[in-house]
Amino acid sequence: MFNMNTFLGVVPARGGSVRLPRKNLLELNGEPLIATSIKAGLKSKYIDEVIVSTDDLEIIDVAKRYGADVPFRRPEYLAQHDTKTIDVILHTLKYMIASGNIFEYLVLLQPTSPFRSARHIDAAVEMVCHENLDSVVGVTELEHPVEWTNLLPPNNSMDDFFCSGSFEKRSQEFPTRYRINGAIYICRISRILDEGKIFFSSNTKAFIMDRKSSIDIDTEFDYSIASCLSASR
Repeated sequence: MFNMNTFLGVVPARGGSVRLPRKNLLELNGEPLIATSIKAGLKSKYIDEVIVSTDDLEIIDVAKRYGADVPFRRPEYLAQHDTKTIDVILHTLKYMIASGNIFEYLVLLQPTSPFRSARHIDAAVEMVCHENLDSVVGVTELEHPVEWTNLLPPNNSMDDFFCSGSFEKRSQEFPTRYRINGAIYICRISRILDEGKIFFSSNTKAFIMDRKSSIDIDTEFDYSIASCLSASR
């Protein structure tokens, strides 16, 4: 709790994964990947409860072993490769409300962000409360200017790729842009339920994070990078 606001930490972790099989249980520095998000949520000074939403029995066992609550087993129709995160969130919130567990804010802690820490979570919570925001979203600086990108035709011709003239400029000459990093979403629950989404077009601010803390594991390459960084800590 912070400033009389209560916070529910939710770690969504289905058992299947197309690009990186069983990724939520892959080991990182000797622990399952999902453990990093559970531990960060439990170490937060402000999160009141950390729960895991999963369809997978092994993930349920791991989540409980690391101290998270698993109040339900996610139904199979919400554990498909094309299941939307918002549908998982709405299912979780409605279950908690029906059980009499009412919170002001949701803190979404995706297990694929292993370097997001309790320090980041608490700073984002303080930002939400001090500025009376409806949501805060984690972002990080883009690695390269978007002006250095373009579409390619089927034959991979680059005849029109450089037509903008942007490639003659140094990267420092372009404005700094940011991308959503997936590490932190804090959203007012009443608004999630009213609008059926977590990306609000008003009363939302960015929580800027460094690139290492923003690593998102979705492929074997991402996992290799995270493993190297974790081993060097």
